[in-house]
Amino acid sequence: MNIELDEDHLELAQTVKDFADTVIAPAAYSYDTERRLPLEIIDQMAEMGLFGLPFPVEFGGRGKDYLSLCLAVEQLSRVDQSIGVTLEAGVGLGAMPVYRFGTDAQRERFLPQLTSGKALAAFGLTEAEAGSDAGATKTTAEMIDGEWVINGTKQFITNSGTPITRLITVTAVTGSRTSSRGGTVPELSSILVPTPADGLTVHPAYDKLGWHTSDTHPLSFDDLRVPEENLLGERGRGFANFLSILDEGRVAFAALCTGAAQGCLEQAISYAKSRNVFGTAIGSNQHIAFMIARMEERAHSARLAYYHACSLLMAGKPFKKEASLAKLSASEAAMANARDASQIWGGYGFLNENAVGRHYRDSKVLEIGEGTTEVQLMIVARELGLVE
Repeated sequence: MNIELDEDHLELAQTVKDFADTVIAPAAYSYDTERRLPLEIIDQMAEMGLFGLPFPVEFGGRGKDYLSLCLAVEQLSRVDQSIGVTLEAGVGLGAMPVYRFGTDAQRERFLPQLTSGKALAAFGLTEAEAGSDAGATKTTAEMIDGEWVINGTKQFITNSGTPITRLITVTAVTGSRTSSRGGTVPELSSILVPTPADGLTVHPAYDKLGWHTSDTHPLSFDDLRVPEENLLGERGRGFANFLSILDEGRVAFAALCTGAAQGCLEQAISYAKSRNVFGTAIGSNQHIAFMIARMEERAHSARLAYYHACSLLMAGKPFKKEASLAKLSASEAAMANARDASQIWGGYGFLNENAVGRHYRDSKVLEIGEGTTEVQLMIVARELGLVE
């Protein structure tokens, strides 16, 4: 595996880093306090082509690779995880299912607006009783007179209620099938729901601990009707398809976590060099210096983990275990670095106006979203042949 970035990757990372430092960072506290997704910043990201990075030019994309997306997500998340996850979810969970499993007509209809960043898509998977156990989905889609009639609810759906949300991919029970063990199990399929739509209710945004500007809502579907051709992929393949999407998404999510870990590291270094106590910079204290060295080790290891998983993904090789390892290690690195950075900053690290304080709030969800720590451990153990 070659872990050296080429000139295109380096240039992209630097461009996004500069944008994050000069545009996002100065405004982050303001829109965090307002708890709103800053569409003016999303528009600028769209103009930069960030939402089209891993998609072919024929669909309005930039024709780059998946690593390019990860690098952009990492740099954004250094200064604001909410902005990082808006891009990560908009591409990985929003547009990617259409690209991977859509028909030519579906791709031509939806991808250009999504890759341009002028519209966002959401992935409607999680339910109150179907999170880690996605097979427990209760939302249904029944074929009636050539239309899918959808009923049910979804929880914690990112990018689902913005003014530019134009599509929600909904996983639903469309029947039953015989399992490999001979029992009857639900048949899960994925269905494209253009928004707004009659029968769709986007409920008020959650009052979250962190990620205040990431758009997250519960959804309900009440006899919502879409045409039969809105089925995404093969009927009954919804479970396998969204597992594939989640594997890919975890690589980009690990990049987000790495960005958070790196952002905390940078803030800790800056403060340790400038904060003087008893006439000397606190960074000269061995305990502080070693704490920051540990932070560097975590961020570095997390980056290598997602680089590795990404290289396997792009080479078309199996990467499920590596994606889970990357997500696991990077999320734990982000949480640990946020804790240490807050400790180094002392009282100032407990303020919402401080990026370190916001990272401390935000980072907990990194151990929960897109598969909890426990789910990642289960996947790794299963890939090692230890559990069924």
